[in-house]
Amino acid sequence: MDGTITAVSSNGVYSFTKPNRESIRLLAGFGVEGDVHGGATVKHRFRMAKDPSQPNLRQVHLMHEELFDELRAAGFEVAAGQLGENVTTRGIDLLGLPTGARLLLGDEAVVEVTGLRNPCAQIDGFHKGLLKEVVGQGADGRPRFRSGIMSVVVAGGVVRPGDGVEVELPDGPHRPLEIV
Repeated sequence: MDGTITAVSSNGVYSFTKPNRESIRLLAGFGVEGDVHGGATVKHRFRMAKDPSQPNLRQVHLMHEELFDELRAAGFEVAAGQLGENVTTRGIDLLGLPTGARLLLGDEAVVEVTGLRNPCAQIDGFHKGLLKEVVGQGADGRPRFRSGIMSVVVAGGVVRPGDGVEVELPDGPHRPLEIV
């Protein structure tokens, strides 16, 4: 279940997209150094308005590059960082990971998966019709969110494109990902 980091992105201001970087530094208990969503408490605007003291379970947003391939086949051009993710991967079924899975990013950084990213209406503002593509329908008829996963930083370190990703699954039974 190992993969590769294909891009890293961050932004110090609230913006839908995040510019790609040569590297990002993950800080334990905080997230991406210099990123607007970093911090121990929630930084998402909507969630801050509801309760700014809740823990930040969305410190690092990861997305699978394979989604961009699927979107391209559906007529949408989307590149790394454009949907607001911090780490873009290839070769790992991120959406299939259980809650609590840990990912070793590069040589030092470790993130723990907290849940699914819930896609918002801003996705359609970026490309009209794109929201429907990233919210699919599962075999059970329920919505299937495909816009990446969220995590918290357990151990810090520098992360770069080309770095490896190793998956460590938690002891069972595994809990499927839910929106955080």
